[in-house]
Amino acid sequence: MTRPYLGNPKYTIEVLQKYNFAFQKRFGQNFLIDTHVLEKIIEASQITKDDFVLEIGPGIGTMTQYLAEAAREVVAVEIDKTLIPILENDTLKDWDNVTVINEDILKVDIAALAQEKNGGKPIKVVANLPYYITTPIIMGLFENHVPISSITIMVQKEVADRMQVGPGTKDYGALSLAVQYYAKPQIIANVPPNCFMPRPKVGSAVIQLVRYEEPPVQVENEKLMFRLIRASFNQRRKTLVNGLKNSQELDFSKEEIEKAMAETGIPVNVRGEALTLKEFADLANAFHKLR
Repeated sequence: MTRPYLGNPKYTIEVLQKYNFAFQKRFGQNFLIDTHVLEKIIEASQITKDDFVLEIGPGIGTMTQYLAEAAREVVAVEIDKTLIPILENDTLKDWDNVTVINEDILKVDIAALAQEKNGGKPIKVVANLPYYITTPIIMGLFENHVPISSITIMVQKEVADRMQVGPGTKDYGALSLAVQYYAKPQIIANVPPNCFMPRPKVGSAVIQLVRYEEPPVQVENEKLMFRLIRASFNQRRKTLVNGLKNSQELDFSKEEIEKAMAETGIPVNVRGEALTLKEFADLANAFHKLR
């Protein structure tokens, strides 16, 4: 690598000083300054010259440089307009296969982007996500059925743990079930705070979500299943029956709830956090049949 790569903290500091860049707390900005972690992310993503990659939150372009080197084409979506001149005029100017879009990722039509840039074939997503927006971004990518083969992301360590745990653990919740319905999660690396500038207060992890071609469970009404899941975790300490009965999103009577549970062989005093993805799918199918 002959050009100055941003994985080197010295170069990162030079760029930030040159542009008098001030970190924005509201965007949760922490820039990666560790080449080993960057290489691990690229390796885990298995990006080749055939791939179109969507990067969310490129920052000053640290990972974008590595992605541009590995992929056929990269589109990087950055919300902070003060970073655009740095990316376009400086850190990414040597790569002609990168497009920077100054936009909120939640407002971008990613399916249209995949169609335009990749002929509608599945794309790879790579991101270093701030904690406050991790869940809406991931769920948006999955629920809108964007063609994706994998999502490789840096997130807060506890969020990565939450995505891959099973029933009965305190981290198990709606996010675990949603991620595991759509993809196979695997933690690639734990990343300590000193790998970032500025240093975050908590540890991070790189997790890869490899999209299933077919979900691991069959469900007639996906939206209903997710409403059941949300309702059962909204009041974790309550039994599943009470959680479902008290939900604003559902309108089943106690009798209907007990009937659906009996049909799926789920004990009536159970809590939602004890149910597997398969049991939630079976329950959703039982409710679907009732109505």
